[in-house]
Amino acid sequence: MASVLVLLLNDTPDQKLLETANQHISGTDMSAVVCRLIDESQYQSELPQNARSGNELSSIDELEADATETAEAVVASTFDDDSAVTAHGIVGHIPDAILEFAAEHECEHIFVTGRKRSPVGKALFGDVAQHVLLEFDGPVTVTTVDE
Repeated sequence: MASVLVLLLNDTPDQKLLETANQHISGTDMSAVVCRLIDESQYQSELPQNARSGNELSSIDELEADATETAEAVVASTFDDDSAVTAHGIVGHIPDAILEFAAEHECEHIFVTGRKRSPVGKALFGDVAQHVLLEFDGPVTVTTVDE
C-alpha cells in the first residue's frame, strides 16, 4: 500500500496542508503517516536557558511522547478514515530526520508546510520545504504560510 508523509513542524497544524493530504488519500487505498517533528537542534540550544530559568526540562522520550499525542489528536480531528492513518512523534535534526523518516516508512509523497520568505531570507536561513523538495526522490506538496 502506498503511503504519504504529512509533516507537522509547528505547534499549530497547518489546516490547508492537512486538508490537502486528506483529499489526496480519500477514496484511494493509500495510507498516511502523520508525523509531529521536533527539531533536536532547537531543543538542545534552548536547554541551557530553560535550565537557568528553572523550567521543567523534558527528556527526548517525553518530547516524542508529547509529539505523538499531538499527531494522534490531529489524525482524529482531520482525516476521514483514520484507520488508514498512523501518528508518530519524533525528535531529530531537521531536515535530515524528515528524509530518514520518509525512507523508513516507505513514503512515496511528502506534504510539508513552507514559509513565505524573501530570496535573501531563504539564502540566509535556509528552508526546510526547499531542502525536502530538492532531496526527496518523489512528489512533495508544499503549502505556505507567512513568515
